[in-house]
Amino acid sequence: MFAYVRVFSGILARPWTPPGRVNCLWLALAALLSTPALLSAAESPAAAHDPQQDLERTCFQTGGPFSEAGNLGSDVAIAYGIGSDLPDRIGTWRAHGYRIHVMTGVAWGQYQDYIHGKFDGVNHADEEQTDRDGNPHLHDSRNSDVFYMCPGTNYGRFLCVGIQRALDAGAEAIHLEEPEFWVKDGYEEAFKREWRSYYGEDWQAPDSSPEAEWRASKLKYFLYRRALQQVFDYVQDYNRHSGRHVRCYVPTHSLLNYCQWRIVSPESSLARLNGCDGYIAQVWTGTSRTPNTYRGERRERTFDTAFLEYGAMQNLVRATGRTVWYLNDPVEDNPNHDWNDYRRNWECTLTASLFQPEVWRYEVAPWPERIFRGRYPRQANREDRKSIPPEYATELQTMMNALNDMHQEKIAWECGTTNVGVLISDSLMFERGGPSPSELWLGHIYGMAMPLLKHGLPVTPVQLENVTVPHYLDGLRLLLLTYQGMKPLTPDVHAALADWVRQGGVLLVCDDDSDPFNHIREWWNSGGSDATPSLHFATPREHLFQQLGVAINPPEAGKAATFVKAGRGGVLWLHENPVNIAASVEGEARLMQTTKQAAEYAGLKWRETNYLLLRRGPYIVAAGLDESIGGEAHVLKGRFVNLFDPELRVQPTITLTPGSHYLLLDLDVVGDSDAKAKVKVLASACKAYPLKHDGETYSLMFEGVGKTDAVVLLRAPNVPAAVTLAGQPLTTFNYSAADGLLWIHCSNEATPRELNLRF
Repeated sequence: MFAYVRVFSGILARPWTPPGRVNCLWLALAALLSTPALLSAAESPAAAHDPQQDLERTCFQTGGPFSEAGNLGSDVAIAYGIGSDLPDRIGTWRAHGYRIHVMTGVAWGQYQDYIHGKFDGVNHADEEQTDRDGNPHLHDSRNSDVFYMCPGTNYGRFLCVGIQRALDAGAEAIHLEEPEFWVKDGYEEAFKREWRSYYGEDWQAPDSSPEAEWRASKLKYFLYRRALQQVFDYVQDYNRHSGRHVRCYVPTHSLLNYCQWRIVSPESSLARLNGCDGYIAQVWTGTSRTPNTYRGERRERTFDTAFLEYGAMQNLVRATGRTVWYLNDPVEDNPNHDWNDYRRNWECTLTASLFQPEVWRYEVAPWPERIFRGRYPRQANREDRKSIPPEYATELQTMMNALNDMHQEKIAWECGTTNVGVLISDSLMFERGGPSPSELWLGHIYGMAMPLLKHGLPVTPVQLENVTVPHYLDGLRLLLLTYQGMKPLTPDVHAALADWVRQGGVLLVCDDDSDPFNHIREWWNSGGSDATPSLHFATPREHLFQQLGVAINPPEAGKAATFVKAGRGGVLWLHENPVNIAASVEGEARLMQTTKQAAEYAGLKWRETNYLLLRRGPYIVAAGLDESIGGEAHVLKGRFVNLFDPELRVQPTITLTPGSHYLLLDLDVVGDSDAKAKVKVLASACKAYPLKHDGETYSLMFEGVGKTDAVVLLRAPNVPAAVTLAGQPLTTFNYSAADGLLWIHCSNEATPRELNLRF
């Protein structure tokens, strides 16, 4: 087989093209040799450590070959970059038992061959995103030849050439990262050409009017959707002819963050493209610490913002059959914070991600080498920079392994009222520039969502474009909606919302119709769609009310919103801009009073708490809320192991004080669910998998990040007579007869070692 690989290596290195006169036998052989099962011995996967590895529960991305600092024990290693060294890098990770995905940037990268005409003989420098002053948009000021791109018709084809290298190397999935077009750009010649082609009219400067801004953003949205569809089609064609099933995912920031950072991206529309299998939700400290306003105070609210960001990403795939991973980043892109900052904010974002029980796949880290070998803060003198604290390294690995067990059937909320959502639309990105941009701090969304969350309601952002998907709104009883700062992209969403209301849902509309973007040429006034020539509404809200069959006059100032019945449900109209709600304590009170009224009409039992709590099987996800309602802190009693605790100690009580975050293992629930297993790994700061258990001997294999401290917590019937690690006696263990628990402490290595316990 090695000889055959060498003979046909030239075939596999060439870009794949659909077979015409190509001999199908040669094509089949090339596809067969490109699969992981038939690679050379040096690249063949080790025996699977975990029988559930095929579920691809956890992953991480790395730009380098296998290293002891990158051995996170996840199911998948995502090799970043599609350069010539990709096959060699992939081989090192596959040799250590990882499934292999490949990721590359979509909006930017080492794409100079395309820009300078080496790809197709055409210079594409005019496709560099450019602002009104004529400045091309660099991705990184340290690299003067990597730009954000305005993707022309050949750009997707260029990306496919690089993707072919990943296909040839046996990648099981392709991740096309961050399709991003900045709001401030759109002045390059390529964009002007695309405008004329798309709209059939002369280009307008995006900042010249609200309508020009809307149309520019709508076009930016289309261009990256087109480029991605070109790549999806290419991979699908490859799959058809090779017999493989390579999947395609899009790692992308949340809609909320793109709005805050003033970026346009295709977001929800990608889930409806052929060949898109889902997303990685790129939510982390850097996105979630972006300030917002609540009760008139503007500041960072990392946990609360992350909660809403993760919720928005889950609702991109809800009821679509697509997959989403949640990214967590133990450091972040900004290297100038200290380890206390990184650790505190990582705990915030990780806890927030666990409050979305429908999602149980995670990217546990980007760039593990910068976590376990980095020294921060970077701006400090070299001698003052610190390596990762040992206890944080242990805590991280405990959590990374616990995330493999988050697919739980038994789910229960124990906090404020559930089944409440806030509608958001991709068009939030379309009103972020021009002469009348929407409020800078996104108060039109946070003004509705933040009060509910702060009062203990696990509110979820609901994607407006997806309400037409069958069963998408199942389980939701109350929705809040504004068209301040966003608009419905198509009229069919109103028919779906109206049907949901008539079936018993309650819609709370919070809007004063003051948004200048109400007057752009669009479908509700017949200015943007030939398919709706009879629509002549001043605002899209008017069309929604017509679809609902209700006529509601705005309430007088200071008067409560009136409930108007529609079918088995109904509508309330709070005649107020949500930005004003975010600006004061009084605004929050008005919203909460109206929401409580709406919940009663929806048949929901109203409850407010100063904490969030979710049970996921034997795990409890909990957070004490700051800026919340008064009252005593909630106390849990029982036997718990806080998985954020690197010592994994048993705690009889947990108090949810403001700003506290927990992932708890409920020892009593673990015992009830698996009482037959006398010895069981409950938690570990390493990848630990059982080898054998014959009653007297229990053995497991474990490995982790080299040069870090490991702890393994096991349930055991009694203290072991002897413990050996790699054949050597190990004495660093503790046993609690009262709890039936055994703690084993040792160092981690990046190569598997066998741990034996004799009873």
